[in-house]
Amino acid sequence: MKKFLIFLSIIIVFIAILSFMLALMHKVPLREKVAVIRIEGIILDSKKAIEDLKQYSNDDSVKAVVIRINSPGGGVAPSQEIYDEVIKLKAKKKVVVSMGSLAASGGYYIASPADIIVANAGTLTGSIGVIMELPNLEGLMEKIGIKTNTIKSGKHKDIASAFRTMTKEERQILQDLLDDVHEQFINAVSESRNMEYNVIRELADGRIYTGKKAKELGLIDELGNLDYAIKLAGELSGIKGEPYVVTKKERFSFWDLLSGNLPRELVQNSFPAIRLKYMLAL
Repeated sequence: MKKFLIFLSIIIVFIAILSFMLALMHKVPLREKVAVIRIEGIILDSKKAIEDLKQYSNDDSVKAVVIRINSPGGGVAPSQEIYDEVIKLKAKKKVVVSMGSLAASGGYYIASPADIIVANAGTLTGSIGVIMELPNLEGLMEKIGIKTNTIKSGKHKDIASAFRTMTKEERQILQDLLDDVHEQFINAVSESRNMEYNVIRELADGRIYTGKKAKELGLIDELGNLDYAIKLAGELSGIKGEPYVVTKKERFSFWDLLSGNLPRELVQNSFPAIRLKYMLAL
């Protein structure tokens, strides 16, 4: 029994020392680092991206952040929230964006404040525009003999109803809404890229550009891959030699599926809804 207690005490002391050393390593920067944050898929929620940006913003050992974007865009509000957080991060340390196969619409929106934007020559980017897609099931409902009764508190409360044809007045209301959000997009890119408003407006008709063309137009800065973007981030932040790269991996297990602990983005994307989107429609 006495030997067991001694062994147990040694284990406890070892764990305590190890915990202390890990905590010390976390607080004291042993190596200057470049952090890589990945934003992939449709942008439906900003929570995870903002948490990652804030974490590396407050980590003194991280001297620069590379944001790797492979996204067609997504919701307007989450894109704007990530954009705002990138601006805050940029005030504290260098930010480089690395574009993958696709960084369009909302994906470009969140990239625009970076110190340097790097894309591959064949990257699809741009798509500076807004889209709202509203289904019209009126004809189908008539064919199958189903009618809906709508009770509303205001004239335009059911403005986006899928069960009737939109009126001209309603279409104009929604068009004004899109035009307003589109202006916000143009102003954000113009300010972030330090380009004339009228230049961006001319480019902002929703079309996509290759990375090569985007560089010619001033929408990005350099052509290269992720490794090149990391190298640039290290150089911008004054790191000598090859920077130490840190990143976070998102884990999703079979148990999460069984327990119903699904990623919020997956759940949201499973149920159709009306959303205003900075998104490339393919």
